[in-house]
Amino acid sequence: MILDLTTPGLLFPAISLLLLAYTNRFLGLAATIRNLYNDYRRAPDPKILLQISSLKCRVRLIQQMQFLGVGSLFLCVIAMLKIYLGWEAAAHYSFGASLALMLASLGLSLRELNLSSDALNILLSDIEDTRHH
Repeated sequence: MILDLTTPGLLFPAISLLLLAYTNRFLGLAATIRNLYNDYRRAPDPKILLQISSLKCRVRLIQQMQFLGVGSLFLCVIAMLKIYLGWEAAAHYSFGASLALMLASLGLSLRELNLSSDALNILLSDIEDTRHH
């Protein structure tokens, strides 16, 4: 397969949007954590502790997702540099590694989404408990 500069260049917008989405998720989590922290300080509640535990895990996952996304972008640029220098075989390896890092980042994103759903279920269970009593 012939790899030219446009092939890795196609990943740039996707990776950039992915990193922006990850940053937005991180900022949203940070605001939620601050609010829950204040709520817990005012009125300690075990459900808040469950949420905070889940949020800590999600923050770690988002950091790993960002790290893998940046690594993917870095290797994509390296692949383009190798193509420019005429190192076709080396460019294939860099581009392949870039795709692998992007896949890993997306896999972690799925895991983080699953944890997000679990956190929402904690809140919903609280509402259901009050509804049944």
